[in-house]
Amino acid sequence: MAGFLLHSGATVQCAHTGGAQPTGSSPRVKVAGQAVVTQPTSYSVSPDCKAPRPTTGNGPCVTAQWTSGATRVKSTGLPVLLDGSAATCAPTGTGLSVISTQQRVKGA
Repeated sequence: MAGFLLHSGATVQCAHTGGAQPTGSSPRVKVAGQAVVTQPTSYSVSPDCKAPRPTTGNGPCVTAQWTSGATRVKSTGLPVLLDGSAATCAPTGTGLSVISTQQRVKGA
């Protein structure tokens, strides 16, 4: 699966339009002047997630963990994330969507 590399300033949202930010990045590799994000990095979802609260649902999304990344491109020995990588939010079990990222560097 090829795709554009995800960097720390990319716009990422949960399925309920809550913004998500990485809890860390890999400062050794930069694209568009920002550090790339590697697969073990979790994401923190902002409180504006619109998933129904407990008693009517299992939301809101709080964190997300990426379940796939690049197979051929690594930073510090870890797979970098791509704009098509898959993630799962907790506690809802929904995914994250990459809304925008840099459009120059691709990986597989």
